[in-house]
Amino acid sequence: MSKLLSKYHKPDQNKRTQHISPEIANWGYVHFDVYELDEGESITLAASENETCLVLVAGKATVSTTQQRFEQIGDRMSPFERKKPYAVYIAPHEVIEIIAQTHLELAVCQAKGKGNYPTRLITPQDIGAEQRGNGNNRRYVHNILPDHQPADSLLVVEVYTDEGCTSSYPSHKHDTDNEPQETYLEETYYHRLNPPQGFCLQRVYTDDRLLDETMAVYNKDVVMVPKGYHPVATIAGYDSYYLNVMAGPTRKWLFTWEADHQWVNSDTYAEKHSKS
Repeated sequence: MSKLLSKYHKPDQNKRTQHISPEIANWGYVHFDVYELDEGESITLAASENETCLVLVAGKATVSTTQQRFEQIGDRMSPFERKKPYAVYIAPHEVIEIIAQTHLELAVCQAKGKGNYPTRLITPQDIGAEQRGNGNNRRYVHNILPDHQPADSLLVVEVYTDEGCTSSYPSHKHDTDNEPQETYLEETYYHRLNPPQGFCLQRVYTDDRLLDETMAVYNKDVVMVPKGYHPVATIAGYDSYYLNVMAGPTRKWLFTWEADHQWVNSDTYAEKHSKS
């Protein structure tokens, strides 16, 4: 099995189903965890130097920090309702308590913070939505914490891709600190499939092919992207959702297209598939 793939496991004694740290991923910035709690259960996250973005993938919760309390937030029981999520940005050095009001699927996205921004609630009204691509390359995006919204390091987005379509495509990379052309950003993909027995395919590869991994990714698995291109392809019968977390030395999303496939962005391709 690829070292870039973290398989889902049932909640452990800490209610955690996924755990990606810089030590596990062999990188420097992104921390990512997923917790599943039953109604009435709670977890406490210790204060640290990291800034945090909690994303309620599914379910409702009350979130308390050292400075704030947000009561019974959440508005979707499944990400495939395609409603925008609730999220909470939490400044470094705050203890965090989460109490599940329903069954809760919670993503904890972290990277080292500087303390420049206060804890705040991110509501669906605060989150932009857009369609990207055309035809069999169309996907639908919720920009939870994009680079034009305040944070020190984190970038967080969720993406829906219909059956038979590609996403994170044409292939692109952001593994070189070379502004204004490209920024270095590590990235995790938390995948969900509908129906849940399905799978999708994700490839992670570099120009020299010294890294070239293709993975069958199942429901609630995580793919780590330390470098290289990282497209996703869905399979007939199964819709895809994934939650992306990115962080690096500069909080800008600047990337480079793979030259061979950039033509898929062309007006010719768009016009051909405009009625798809």
